[in-house]
Amino acid sequence: MKKLLPISIAGILFLSACGNDSNDASSAAEADELMVTTSFSVIADMAEAVVGEEGSVDYIVPIGEEPHEYEPVPSNFQKVNDSHVFYVNGLGLEEWLERVVNNAAETEVVELAAGVDEITLVGEDAPDPHAWLSPKNIDVYIDNIVEDLSGRVPEKAEIFEENGEIYKQEAEELTEEIEEMMQEIPEEHRLIVVSENAFKYFGEDFNMDTDGIWEMNSHEEGTTGQMNRIIDVLIEREIPAVFVESTVDNRSMETVADNADISIAGEVFTDAVGAEGSGAETYFDMLRHNAETFADGLTNE
Repeated sequence: MKKLLPISIAGILFLSACGNDSNDASSAAEADELMVTTSFSVIADMAEAVVGEEGSVDYIVPIGEEPHEYEPVPSNFQKVNDSHVFYVNGLGLEEWLERVVNNAAETEVVELAAGVDEITLVGEDAPDPHAWLSPKNIDVYIDNIVEDLSGRVPEKAEIFEENGEIYKQEAEELTEEIEEMMQEIPEEHRLIVVSENAFKYFGEDFNMDTDGIWEMNSHEEGTTGQMNRIIDVLIEREIPAVFVESTVDNRSMETVADNADISIAGEVFTDAVGAEGSGAETYFDMLRHNAETFADGLTNE
């Protein structure tokens, strides 16, 4: 079931509009074309698949930046205001959203992760938000998008449903690919270590242990105690490699790898799809790349 939140951006829009002729501004939400904005690129890819040729999709957080503590700018809020709906992940991911959610607005906020089987953050009574990192959760995201769009544009509901079913079928096929890749990893090496412990849902669904230097990018990062703890884990379990993320500074993991005397086996994608030429430009390409990187790094001694 999708979760709706109201959003108020009038104050910020007023500041950004100062000095402009209000007659020049036109809300796309008043236009004929369906316009969707998402918080970050991963869920934009999902929304694009469902929307298809029936509208346009854009996102706020640039590729290469992480959505946990993104600092929105006035143009971001204008983009949301011009849209029919604003899709976010939810589960506490977009902390900056609290600065714009209020008690009245034209643009609805829909949380796409509403309905997933939540995994709790280590040491906290809060859900880990990274549910999209396992393709087995894609049905929840896509069903929430289809339900929302079908309610907004009922005459195109069959198109949205068909597009959603195609995407879910592709996710199922990808899941089978990933399962085969993970089975290649020796039992004793089945631990994924990245800077942010973001792969819990992936690990749960593909029988992999996961760990990180820290729990969330919005928390304290890279302390001596955090690094010493994960170094001890890596040495004790004789894990052959660790991984870095495209949206996280590599220096803490480089220190960990050096002290554990192991390699950094590659870069994976968590909070954004890859840039052009990365081989991870779409959600499915990103997940496939991650699985291949894990399999290569943890299979080789």
